[in-house]
Amino acid sequence: MDSPPADPFFLDAFPGKRFCLYHPPAKVFYRGDAILYLHPFAEEMNKSRRMAALQSRAFAAAGLGVLQIDLYGCGDSEGDFSDAAWEIWKQDIACARQWLIQQGFISIHIWGLRLGALLALDYAKEAAQDFVQFVLWQPVLNGHSFLTQFLRLRLGNELIATDSSVTSNVKQLREQLWAGNSLEIAGYTLSPTLAITIDNLKINQLAVANQPIHWFEIVAQAGREQPPASQAMIQSWQQAGVITQVTVLPGSPFWSTQEISECPELIIATTRLFPRSKS
Repeated sequence: MDSPPADPFFLDAFPGKRFCLYHPPAKVFYRGDAILYLHPFAEEMNKSRRMAALQSRAFAAAGLGVLQIDLYGCGDSEGDFSDAAWEIWKQDIACARQWLIQQGFISIHIWGLRLGALLALDYAKEAAQDFVQFVLWQPVLNGHSFLTQFLRLRLGNELIATDSSVTSNVKQLREQLWAGNSLEIAGYTLSPTLAITIDNLKINQLAVANQPIHWFEIVAQAGREQPPASQAMIQSWQQAGVITQVTVLPGSPFWSTQEISECPELIIATTRLFPRSKS
């Protein structure tokens, strides 16, 4: 894909600085649009780096500026993961958006992957007009279920021999968090504050009115439908008047595969949202 090289830099924020990658738009297709990328949670962020880079280059080649930001305590940004907080991450979004405006972009869109999608929608509860369109890749539906899966990483194969023991042990880990204790999970120190916030997130409570939402979901094989939970969720949004466009594609779950993987069909379909136009 033909696009200018990305520019790495540190963005002033609070507290500390955030590592960012800015992909300038191909000048011939410049349209004044930019998109802000919000990465997924913990190790899913690292697994998704290649796909995020490929999509960013595709957007840039189509004439969009793209800003990838490592949220506070994540990746190469300042701060420890143990100090990361949902509200700080929402402040990071505002800071990144302002930087894009300062570069002269007129229309700012937001693109979130997994928990990054929930973060984008939660931010929009208070500032829906900040972004023109929302691009969601495999959004997390329920923070409680997502946190349960993350806590299971700590249990190990021995403790997940039966469903009943999993439930019991996850409950105990939750109790430790709720008592104010941080937990070390898969190399990440999860604070009780962040855990409780994630636990209470529900995507059906984060509908964005008036702005188009483009929902992309990966399934194992061509021809398969979206999971019933996703279908029910989108139906409820659409009945409430939320502008939702759904695209279901076959591919591997690149955010969680053992080896780094790609889903070219997802990049092609997502880039089509912003067709090239000569400036």
